[in-house]
Amino acid sequence: MSTRAEKLEAFDRLLTIMDELRAQCPWDKKQTTESLRHLTIEETFELSDAILEGNPEEIKKELGDILLHIVFYAKIGSEEETFDIKTMIDSLCEKLIRRHPHIYGDESAENDTEVKQNWEKIKLKEKGNVSVLGGVPKSLPALIKAMRIQDKARGVGFDWEEKSQVWEKVEEEMQEFKEEFNVADNAPIDKAKASGEFGDLLFSLINYARFIEIDPEEALERTNLKFIKRFQYLESAAKEAGKNLADMTLSEMDVFWNEAKAK
Repeated sequence: MSTRAEKLEAFDRLLTIMDELRAQCPWDKKQTTESLRHLTIEETFELSDAILEGNPEEIKKELGDILLHIVFYAKIGSEEETFDIKTMIDSLCEKLIRRHPHIYGDESAENDTEVKQNWEKIKLKEKGNVSVLGGVPKSLPALIKAMRIQDKARGVGFDWEEKSQVWEKVEEEMQEFKEEFNVADNAPIDKAKASGEFGDLLFSLINYARFIEIDPEEALERTNLKFIKRFQYLESAAKEAGKNLADMTLSEMDVFWNEAKAK
């Protein structure tokens, strides 16, 4: 692997290239923090895909793309005289030191849970938030937001003690959701109330997953990928058999679907 000197040289080379592109390339010269924002989000999701696929080469490439964006933002900040790569890194280093008092101070943390709790307490004190949940970004996807809300509440001790308690809550929410649909066939369903109960059920399931250390976002995405793979096999097999999915019965499609599962 590379030495520290080689790593620093590579980073210096990247900064030099960024300076050159910003000065000479028409596209790079035109970019702003606002124009880069959606591209950064896209790159982050591409990194997520590479991680789920377990592809080290793609992970390396996507991390490089994100690093480019970080350097790009720092370059723009330097031009606007608001911050640069050094002040950004200095700020990060200082934050890491402050939030790891068990390493750089005289506090102790026996496990990762205590480390996370200390992190959240220090973060809350630094930001002066009125609410523990104030640091959860509003634009996060709902599933990830639920995870972060629960994590932050846990950080100040607001959490279940046993996983059996959490599962009881899941079953309670499931029953309440079922009751909204346990009506006569022709009876109207209160969609707003049913939606609320469904949201409660999802929130409790996410909470249980978190409690048993399963990342629900990752679990759902893996299921998405599995479904896509099986459905694409179904499409391909039907085409090879000279059939159109729209004209097939569900039983006929199940034959190919089960073949995909077997594979």
